[in-house]
Amino acid sequence: MEIRTIRTDDDGGGHLEVHSFSPAAVPALHAGGETPGDPGGAGQPGVVVIHGTLVTDALYRPFAMKIGRLLGRPVHTYNRRGRGGSSGQPADYSAATEVSDLATIIRATGSTDVVAHSYGGFVALQAARTEPIRRLVTYDAAVSLSGSLSRRWRPELEYSMAAGQLDHAWAHLVQGLETAGPVSKLPLGALRMLSILSARTRLGAEMRQLLPTAVAEMRAVLNADAALEDFTGITAPTLMLSGGWSPSYFAETGRQLAAAVPAIDFALVPGQLHEGPLRPGHRLALTTARFLANDVNLRLRRIRAARHPLGNRFRMGP
Repeated sequence: MEIRTIRTDDDGGGHLEVHSFSPAAVPALHAGGETPGDPGGAGQPGVVVIHGTLVTDALYRPFAMKIGRLLGRPVHTYNRRGRGGSSGQPADYSAATEVSDLATIIRATGSTDVVAHSYGGFVALQAARTEPIRRLVTYDAAVSLSGSLSRRWRPELEYSMAAGQLDHAWAHLVQGLETAGPVSKLPLGALRMLSILSARTRLGAEMRQLLPTAVAEMRAVLNADAALEDFTGITAPTLMLSGGWSPSYFAETGRQLAAAVPAIDFALVPGQLHEGPLRPGHRLALTTARFLANDVNLRLRRIRAARHPLGNRFRMGP
């Protein structure tokens, strides 16, 4: 793994911490599905992986390495603003901040493709409207369409943060987004207690430290609320995935966008939770790599919304 710091384009002299992975010497997946690729990835365009909220890129490194080995290409993760060795979120932080940062990473790493999770999926879809992305895969992209995510915002989250009540803030965030599986259904009191207990773990303590960034990121999503037609300019082939056990609003967003935008396809991945890219297993990495490689054995199948309520689908097997 190579670690480097890349300067951003903003006037504040910001920087981003990037982790780059070269693929191991294993056969790579190419468009024909059989031909081994360059095992070292030399000369191959890179893939950028964008992490979600309340975490750093460290949790995505195993997922990134799986994709790199399958494709025979370098894969790059980076810490978004406010975490790790990257700059903090600026006072005027918005979706535009993240899009500019992603464009910087793409240029600096020589990457053409993007894989993004949750809030990262929101960033990637915003960027795909203006930036030269070749192919894009999102998982549970947190996009607000015509106010669809406004009810997920809890004003109590911001009030609790301002008062320094981090356990209250965490409870409202988890209950509002429903991304923690069955845990999200617990009463607020139980969630506050769970927050206190989890703070004793390394990951729990890290999530508490990142709560201020989550508030700003939720605000950015709501401020960038858009209509379906705002995404029709996307031309990069895009696969929006959602977990079968993820909150249903992610799949609904994917279906709506797939039905409205010719470049976008949608698929539901059975048996996967919202944190699918962070879990062990190879299914998501394989599905992602096959799409990025344009594997002919997994052709896109379009089913228009007028003919099927699920809109466009991407076939998950031969």
